Amino acid sequence: MQIQRIQTLLLLAAVIIIGIFCLTPFAQTTGADGSVSDVFVKDAPVLLIVNACIGVLLFLNIFLYKNLRRQMTVTLVSLLLLAGSAVGCGFVATVGMPGANLIWTGGVVLLLIAMLFALGAYRYMRRDKRKLASYDRLR
Repeated sequence: MQIQRIQTLLLLAAVIIIGIFCLTPFAQTTGADGSVSDVFVKDAPVLLIVNACIGVLLFLNIFLYKNLRRQMTVTLVSLLLLAGSAVGCGFVATVGMPGANLIWTGGVVLLLIAMLFALGAYRYMRRDKRKLASYDRLR
């Protein structure tokens, strides 16, 4: 039995938010002359590669609906990578670029929202797994 699920929409929303995160600044630096410049993910190539991998992983995860256990595993790995990306952004902004300040209303919140969407998708996957197990017991 195949169940059409809401987690597909949640995973797609997480992919879109990760894409938006890659295009928005996550920190600001102040130069010696007082000028303020934005720090994007492309300025830290490791963060760009990690976030691109997260986006691709979440997008490919949408098509793993036939194997629910693998889809749940990939979602957990994506959640771990999202947490690592959030920590990496904070690390890059505080240690890698002295004097940089995180933009909480921009990139940082987008990462947290993407994590919430991925976590919501995982919860719906777990619910579907329990539902399928109960259907198998009835047979």
